Amino acid sequence: MIDIDVAVARPALEVHAHVSLPERGINAIIGRSGAGKTTLLHAIAGLLRPSRGHVRIGERTLFDAAQGVDVATHARGLGVVFQDGRLFPHQSVRGNLRYAHRCGRRGGPTFDDVVALLGIEGLLERRAHSLSGGERQRVAIGRALLAAPQALLMDEPLASLDPARRHELLGYLAELPRRFALPILYVTHQIDEVLRLADHVVVMDAGRTVVAGPVLDILSDMTLQPLLGRFESGSVLVGTIAEQLGAWQLTRVRLAEQIITVPQIAAEPGAMVRLRVRARDVALQREPLASSASNQLEGIVRRVLDREGPYCAVELDLGTRNDPGERLWALVTRRSVHTLAIAPGVRAVASFKAVAVEGRAIALRPTANRP
Repeated sequence: MIDIDVAVARPALEVHAHVSLPERGINAIIGRSGAGKTTLLHAIAGLLRPSRGHVRIGERTLFDAAQGVDVATHARGLGVVFQDGRLFPHQSVRGNLRYAHRCGRRGGPTFDDVVALLGIEGLLERRAHSLSGGERQRVAIGRALLAAPQALLMDEPLASLDPARRHELLGYLAELPRRFALPILYVTHQIDEVLRLADHVVVMDAGRTVVAGPVLDILSDMTLQPLLGRFESGSVLVGTIAEQLGAWQLTRVRLAEQIITVPQIAAEPGAMVRLRVRARDVALQREPLASSASNQLEGIVRRVLDREGPYCAVELDLGTRNDPGERLWALVTRRSVHTLAIAPGVRAVASFKAVAVEGRAIALRPTANRP
């Protein structure tokens, strides 16, 4: 378990964080700019000293103000990856990696394993200044891994990259927990990165840890709408690939015993996938309709929540009355709720276009287990 309870005083913001995280997978720390995410990460790494509290990872106490414990940054056994890579400019890529490997703890990944995983064989003799942004970040990740860390801390490592490089790096990052069995604390404000990578999420606001939990629960919680942005809130759903429509670059996904079509996801039939649909992209009606919105999911209304302005958030259960299933949220006007007589217990149909869905594969092989 990763146990964090600290207060960190900064000139513009005082951070108070109290959270327990699983010692496995990717734990995303999210929130708007200025929420205190980076300050918290730096306190865990030992780059900032909290005024009180403790930081424990597994059986090790890295900081405890009451007991006078404050392990030096270099002795904490943590790998840190910053936005800009921070490679040694006077050394080649090989030199950067070898330095970390020599200084790291025993029992970590091998040099060849890390180089192969990150696809940096062709970069080994190049100097840091000659690398692109995406190449620098891959080398920085490799250097952190070769130090054999107890945990990996990543501070918006993709923030300075263009969309194509971000997409490329996301694939490498998704492999890290499975390949090296180490926990990752990943700071970001990009919801698509959370969707693709995270198993667990911590939400911060104004220097406080507001809530933490499994990614499916947090990203589907419309009560967190003010922290994620009115039009960014939505649902995270889990399904399995039913069919690939290669000629159309589309994928058909089985979800709550219904079928929807989404932009192509590179995985075989039977693979489990995670899908995100923003509430603002979902329309409601009482019966299926002929529409250019190719996806229509039937379910039972569970909740209708008032939101700011003219809006209501409607929660639709895609299971049956006796067998609850996936939950889908729609953000609609109060007028629509009144006109359609939307209320808890009634059946309704949610419709949305394929292009409104963001998807990622969770497993590349058929599996019956929910993540």
